[in-house]
Amino acid sequence: MTRPDLSVAGTIGEAWLAMRAAFRAADLDTADLDARLLAATIMELEPHQLVTEGDLSLNEAQHQRLAQATWERLNGMPVHRILGAREFYGLRFGLSPATLEPRPDTETLIDAVLPFIRLTVTMKGSCRIVDLGIGTGAIGLALLAECPEAQCLGVDVSAEAVAIALENARSLGLSARYSAVTGDWLSGIEARFDLIVSNPPYIPTTDLTSLSREVIDHDPMLALDGGPDGLSAYRAIAAQAPDRIEEEGLLALEIGTGQKASVAALFVASGFEMAGVIADLGGVDRVLLFKSQDGT
Repeated sequence: MTRPDLSVAGTIGEAWLAMRAAFRAADLDTADLDARLLAATIMELEPHQLVTEGDLSLNEAQHQRLAQATWERLNGMPVHRILGAREFYGLRFGLSPATLEPRPDTETLIDAVLPFIRLTVTMKGSCRIVDLGIGTGAIGLALLAECPEAQCLGVDVSAEAVAIALENARSLGLSARYSAVTGDWLSGIEARFDLIVSNPPYIPTTDLTSLSREVIDHDPMLALDGGPDGLSAYRAIAAQAPDRIEEEGLLALEIGTGQKASVAALFVASGFEMAGVIADLGGVDRVLLFKSQDGT
């Protein structure tokens, strides 16, 4: 592949149009959107300003940054990996090779548990949350941003992911109510929590090769590989969670397509009962809610 030449682009608008043309020529599914996001973010503009401010001149450093971003996108790097951050629930989260990009589908989990957190705060004055497999920390930090009385502990097997989550907490001004540790789900944790949340790896190992180039090349396998049947993480959480959840507590899990029955069976066998099934915007069952069968 020939590296795109943006040197002839003298203005922001010309560079943006050159990027768009390169992405269209490569048959990228989201060519126009990708060019707009990359050009606007790199130039620190709102997307509409690519038109209204499009006649502003580019300097050499800007030329190089735009050209490098174009080259990276043409070689399969996702837009938000190029930019180093992604928005989730209205907040900006820094990324690293050790973290998944937080996806819009996961916002379904946030919406599903916010009413419970607010009710718990009303009744107890606070809500203690543990987020398992945190990646960027997006789930726990989004919940804290919405509920000032809540506190969250994040747990991840990756020390690099823990470091990124803590940095995101700092940049969002949430460090006082957020902590994160390296660990294996709830193993070794003695505290009990009002809410346990997780978006664990749930893709069966044999299905990983069918994922898109952007995912395979840039998302960490630790955060994707759910074991032979995609249920390894759920088994671990189901075994550990009963001793770590408070009376009247809630457990909320993101699941993959078609996993509702199998995941539900694991948690029912561990002493939980189903408290809700929430579909994402595409109509796919995305979040399962559980509470203890005996209320303890």
